[in-house]
Amino acid sequence: MQNRSELRKQCMTILYQIDIYEKGDIPYELNEVIKEVSLVENEFVKDIVYGVITYKEEIDKIANKYLDGWNINRLGNTDKAILRIGIFELLYTDTPDVVAINEAVELAKLYSDDSVRKMINGVLDKIYHNK
Repeated sequence: MQNRSELRKQCMTILYQIDIYEKGDIPYELNEVIKEVSLVENEFVKDIVYGVITYKEEIDKIANKYLDGWNINRLGNTDKAILRIGIFELLYTDTPDVVAINEAVELAKLYSDDSVRKMINGVLDKIYHNK
């Protein structure tokens, strides 16, 4: 059985993939993308992926509000996916706030450079304190 950190990694990969499809105007079937990445059907993965996609506009608005002169679309696809997952978990799930932030920062440690990791941590921290 996979732990939630591994499942979040799958969510990040799925959202990254979808971003590429959307940028390239490539049609896709969401459940197929999920199946390609997540070999075992998992409700947690589906909840996060569907949630981020459903609330993407709101999530991006919130991200932009705290990105200090930046825009979420300037971030790389991986960084965007990590930030969106973190914001979604903070605002739309019952994941404890500290866990949501920590998990996003841990993903950023693996996949983002240091300045982006700090930016993600800062944005999530501001959202947490303004909830």
